[in-house]
Parts: sequence; C-alpha cells; structure tokens
Amino acid sequence: MSKIYTNCPVEYTASIIGNKWKIIILRDLLTGTKRYNELTRSVVGISAKVLTENLRDLEKDGIVKRKVYPVVPPKVEYSLTDKGLELKGVLDLMRAFGEKYKEEKA
Repeated sequence: MSKIYTNCPVEYTASIIGNKWKIIILRDLLTGTKRYNELTRSVVGISAKVLTENLRDLEKDGIVKRKVYPVVPPKVEYSLTDKGLELKGVLDLMRAFGEKYKEEKA
C-alpha cells in the first residue's frame, strides 16, 4: 500500500498515482472493465512484470478491483472501484492540460 501522507493531500494522491504506468492504467480502466491481456495491449511499452506490480499496488490502495473467474484457462478482469472512479476528475484535468500544452517544446 502507498505510504499515507497525512499532512499533504496532494502528496498522498501522488503516492497512489505517482508514476506514468499507474496513470495510463487508470486512463484505460476509466472506459470500463478490462482483462489482463487487454491491458497489456493498451498500455504500450509496459512489461508484464511492471503491469502486474502496478495493478497489485492499485488494488492494495483500493483503486482497482480484481475479479478472478474459476475457469480454465484463468480469466481475470480489472475495474475501478468507487474510490478509483473519483480520480476521473484528476485525469480529465491532466488530459486538458496535455491537450493545451503538448505542442509546446520545453
């Protein structure tokens, strides 16, 4: 679970979504439930190990829920919890900022 920063809510939020992979995973789950293989295709450039680690972290933080179906071959789906869905506004603001400034060169 992410370290909880009780003195700074921004720092707490950053500790949950503070790397690019988690943000991209959240972006993709905002459109609905995804199977693991769907995420491996949509989160371009991420290794299976890193995807699994980030999904586990998000699950521990209560952002993502994992549903395992008792079938062969195994079927696992990931979706956002109510807490995870509350991050939509944060991602919407990030998208708007990116659309406005992505053409600028640093």
